[in-house]
Amino acid sequence: MWHQYKIHLAPRCRGFHLITNDLLRQIPELSEIKVGMMNVFLQHTSASLTINENADPSVRTDFESFFNRTVPENESYYTHTYEGPDDMPAHLKGSLLGFSLNIPITDGRLNLGTWQGIYLCEHRDHGGSRTLIVTLNGE
Repeated sequence: MWHQYKIHLAPRCRGFHLITNDLLRQIPELSEIKVGMMNVFLQHTSASLTINENADPSVRTDFESFFNRTVPENESYYTHTYEGPDDMPAHLKGSLLGFSLNIPITDGRLNLGTWQGIYLCEHRDHGGSRTLIVTLNGE
């Protein structure tokens, strides 16, 4: 069985945002799948997706601090600068983290670890709404 959804997320400020529950609310057919996979694909290049700690919000703050230090703004070697100082670093951060996730489905639920959640990583100061394509496959 295959299901596919286009999910629009409201604009979020720059940072790392848990979106697990936002996704689950919009994919009711998940509960019908005994064994399968869910692919989540982000249709943008200045944000990204990852899975990590879902309980302690300080993890999200530390992620933002780490990536801002690792990929700083206003570097003299950037040539793609016409969309603002946060744009090229956002593309680099997106490529480092990635735009797609595959998550196993077991007995109608995502088979994430106890402390795992799905993050939208917004790398722009004002990134706007984001669109995800979620594809379920299973039996």
